[in-house]
Parts: sequence; C-alpha cells; structure tokens
Amino acid sequence: MAEYLIIGIGGFIGAIARYALALWITGKWGKVFPLGTFVINVSGSFLIGLVMSTLAARNIVDPHWRLFIVVGFLGAYTTFSAFEFEIGSLLKQGEMFAAMLYMSLSVIVGFIALKIGDALGKSI
Repeated sequence: MAEYLIIGIGGFIGAIARYALALWITGKWGKVFPLGTFVINVSGSFLIGLVMSTLAARNIVDPHWRLFIVVGFLGAYTTFSAFEFEIGSLLKQGEMFAAMLYMSLSVIVGFIALKIGDALGKSI
C-alpha cells in the first residue's frame, strides 16, 4: 500500500507542476501553437532520461525513488494524452501543417532531450 501512496504523492506534485507550467507558458506566449504541452513533453523526456540514468549510474536500488519520480511525478507531468488531443483539435480546425509540425517536433525533440538527459545522467 505504501507504493500507491508514494506514486500518488509524486503524481500530485507532477500534475500540479504540469498545470502551472502550461498556464504560465500559455499566458506568456498564447494558444496559437500548443507550446505548453510541447515544452512539458520535451522536458519530461529529458527528465526521464536524466533520472533513470542517474538512478542506474549511482546504483540506487530503492524502488521507492523510481516509483515517486518516474511513475508518480513524471507520469503525471508528461502529457501525451493532451498531445494527441491537441493534434486532433488542430486537424479539426484544418491546420494540417501545424498538426504535423507539432507532432514531428514533439517526437524528434523529445527523443533528443531523452538522449541528452541520459548522457548527462551517465556523466554525473
């Protein structure tokens, strides 16, 4: 039962962080392009790479840290369900180019961020 509480606390913090960051970005740069979700997906990919590499490199075997950070916090922080919804919304609005650009950049830049986070985590 403790694992569920650990995941829940991490998820609560991750969801609040996602919401706050998305609101801040949308307030600053508007809603023309789903930049908030894009930034969250890329930074979440980076953080997953960084955290998983750091935990492995330091031989941190306590599974509670992985549950709290990766499953809880980052699981709630990343927003690929919102990503899919926003692609659909752009397509419904007839914004084919914006939808394809958003989808492509999210996947490519997110993967690059994952690899950078992984490399950084291994070097720490």
